[in-house]
Amino acid sequence: MASLHGDMVQTMETGNLLQQYSTFLSVERGLSPNTLEGYRRDLEDFLEYLLVVGEELLGVGPRIFSGYLMHLASRGLAPSTIRRRFSALRGFYAFMMETGLILWDPTEDVDTPKTWKTLPHVLDLSEVERLLEAPPPQTPLGLRDRAMLELLYATGVRVSELVGLRLMDVDLEEGLVRLQGKGQKERVVPMGQEAIDLLKGYLQVWREMDKKGSPYLFLTTRGGPMTRQRFWQLVKGYARAVGITKKISPHTLRHSFATHLLERGADLRAVQELLGHADLSTTQIYTHVARSHLAKVYKKSHPRA
Repeated sequence: MASLHGDMVQTMETGNLLQQYSTFLSVERGLSPNTLEGYRRDLEDFLEYLLVVGEELLGVGPRIFSGYLMHLASRGLAPSTIRRRFSALRGFYAFMMETGLILWDPTEDVDTPKTWKTLPHVLDLSEVERLLEAPPPQTPLGLRDRAMLELLYATGVRVSELVGLRLMDVDLEEGLVRLQGKGQKERVVPMGQEAIDLLKGYLQVWREMDKKGSPYLFLTTRGGPMTRQRFWQLVKGYARAVGITKKISPHTLRHSFATHLLERGADLRAVQELLGHADLSTTQIYTHVARSHLAKVYKKSHPRA
């Protein structure tokens, strides 16, 4: 807990403290009135949060700050807004350190995600279904493309992992895929029945496409392994064909996979394992896209919502 500096601090009104900080920002740093007003709103929002959780301004620790940041994310605030608000808090507590109101800065030890960044566009369920059903399964190439799309969404693999899959990496009996991720780290992820059935059908035509004795699962018309660039040309083409106007990135289905799992109550650490993230903070960037689901859960579950 932050230490208090004398009895005077214990009786100081929060409003006076905020006014002193505002004067400091205006005089010492020359901030504009609009910027000062933004800082004031950010700090008042934090004070309201402290009232809810029952903590004092000068007595909070890193746990409270971490909870506040996740609270902001669950409210749907943009990553840039979250960064700005935490920056305002850092400045405020640095000011209190400099003036001797506290003896250490509790914001220094806050466990925050390494990066708050905006995700590429995520497809909703109807868009995912349209995209997955776009390739015609009656043709060998259409069956291949449908199997690739289904497997990508079923497992959340990186595109580089998908095109690098070998026959020996897929266990259709157990419904598992062995992946070689970043840093040569291996992980095993499950796949759904739809992906299993499509792969079984594709393997029947794979034998016709394999002209070079290839160990790779997904082949081109020339018998070589599918490339990342060629696959995403196909994905963009299928997206246009079914009327998806959102920008498609190389990881759109991977992002959609993670988001849809979290929206349906999946554990964050389980999603981390499935995605092959070394650090949980990387997976945490997905939590803000599930905000609408969190709001619904809150309204349904909280006795006073």
